[in-house]
Amino acid sequence: MRPRNLDELIGQSHLTVPGSPLRQMIEGDQPMTILLWGPPGTGKTTIASLISAHTDRRFVEVSAVSAGVKEVREVIAGARRVLAQGGRETVLFVDEVHRFSKAQQDALLPGVENRWVSLIAATTENPHFSVISPLLSRSLLLTLQSLTDSEIGEIVDRALVDERGLSGEFEMSEEARDHLVRLAGGDGRRALTYLEAAAGATRSQHKTVIDVGDAALAVDKAAVRYDRQGDQHYDVISAFIKSMRGSDVDAALHYLARMIEAGEDPRFIARRMMILASEDIGLADPSALQTAVAAAQAVAMIGFPEARLTLAQAVITLSLAPKSNAVIKAIDAAQADVHAGLIGAVPPALRDAHYSGAKTLGHGHDYKYAHNDPRGVAPQQHAPDVIADREYYEPGALGAEAALGERLKRIRAVLKGKPEPS
Repeated sequence: MRPRNLDELIGQSHLTVPGSPLRQMIEGDQPMTILLWGPPGTGKTTIASLISAHTDRRFVEVSAVSAGVKEVREVIAGARRVLAQGGRETVLFVDEVHRFSKAQQDALLPGVENRWVSLIAATTENPHFSVISPLLSRSLLLTLQSLTDSEIGEIVDRALVDERGLSGEFEMSEEARDHLVRLAGGDGRRALTYLEAAAGATRSQHKTVIDVGDAALAVDKAAVRYDRQGDQHYDVISAFIKSMRGSDVDAALHYLARMIEAGEDPRFIARRMMILASEDIGLADPSALQTAVAAAQAVAMIGFPEARLTLAQAVITLSLAPKSNAVIKAIDAAQADVHAGLIGAVPPALRDAHYSGAKTLGHGHDYKYAHNDPRGVAPQQHAPDVIADREYYEPGALGAEAALGERLKRIRAVLKGKPEPS
């Protein structure tokens, strides 16, 4: 069912409009270096095959899974010889280029820079992280999008009737079609695989209509697009944290479920929740950090699948807790002053007075022991003179922190020897 021309390509309409670089390369035979970046099953290999079929150039394919520097250099050397002899230009297609090491990607540069080959490289990972800068800067980056449900449905409908597909042997119920489209997860190749399996189940029962039962036999679990080393890893965990920060417990549970189904390390999830407990909740609910730490310890002890319950409990607790970013603002402000050089001497009263001769230096002199004051706080300057008037911690107005704010006003007044607020 691979498209035979650009007009048969389903999806990626932003890449196939008249005058687009892709059409120029296919229809105008223009030499260029292209990086195709997109999820699996969105048309990267198809586009490479279209370029192969519709240009008057040699087409050589190299898989980054099996090829090494030697093979890459041999291909480029061969392309250079053909050019020198007045022969055709060469299109070099490198599938899964992100699997190439830096040295292997370096080997592509002479061929690209000298136009000995027109390079087409395909990757499912963000090329800004997985492709070396010299190669990236010499390439035109084309981003492919996951196919929409309607586009997946169009692929399924075409495969049902096309002579290269099922040739009209079967009809498909709307319910079965919707089931298959939903579980394909935007992956056209996966949709065709599922359709073929469903058709096989229908054929074995001597039926001519693929129903939802046949589709369920083909696949019973949705495709979860998630790469633990790539964008999805970072995008989903980012959405997970931001959902809890935004108190959207349902969205947070959704992203947790996605990570669980994709096999994410539960310890990583728990670590991020411990960070959130201090960064986004803090003293608005002091028990949040205790919950997150307890969850991390439990996860380390029990692992999946049971750890999903512990993680879910913690997610619900943290999502619904009152929020405050006062902790991170306080330490950021304190560190900013230190970075700016505001590092004064420790006040003499607070210096260590236990060693011989310390008192002759004035260490510990006039130190006020807080427990001797009935308020539990004694008027005293603890900070260096250079930051004596700084107030880094500003309590929020939610949860337990609201009460802390009132207490802090009184403490600061006593420390500075001022009347306590009424």
